[in-house]
Amino acid sequence: MIRKATAADLPEILRIYAAARAYMKASGNPTQWGDHHPAQPLLEEDIRLGRLYVEEDGGLHGVFALLFGDDPTYAVIEGGSWLSDAPYATIHRIAADGQRPGFFPRALRYCLGLCGNLRIDTHADNRTMQHQIEKCHFVRCGIIYVEDGSPRIAYQYAAPEENGGFA
Repeated sequence: MIRKATAADLPEILRIYAAARAYMKASGNPTQWGDHHPAQPLLEEDIRLGRLYVEEDGGLHGVFALLFGDDPTYAVIEGGSWLSDAPYATIHRIAADGQRPGFFPRALRYCLGLCGNLRIDTHADNRTMQHQIEKCHFVRCGIIYVEDGSPRIAYQYAAPEENGGFA
């Protein structure tokens, strides 16, 4: 079950992000989140603003932020263009502890229930995330730059025409 995170979830959320950072380092992506991203104050703000979500199934196993409205880092895109400029939500800081496979598609289904126009980005070294994103019908749209100036591959969700929605 996916639900909004609460302050009481914070220790488990921190555990999930630590597991995700370790996985990223082990799979050739040591710089996207480094040793401390996302920082605890950001996660506390996400919880306070009601934009952090967790998956609970005999414990917490996945977490993500869903932000509605224009994302300043998505204002400029290089090497391509967005599929649509309609109002959108952005999935950020998605992570799982690896204990329950299939978190990304479940999180995507949940997000699509809240907003049909979704964007997401990831680091060029994050092959696992690129695979998940592309497998779930996101289209690579170009390159955006995050707050620290580093590039990210930007995607937008495109509903499969054959079924009129998420597969």
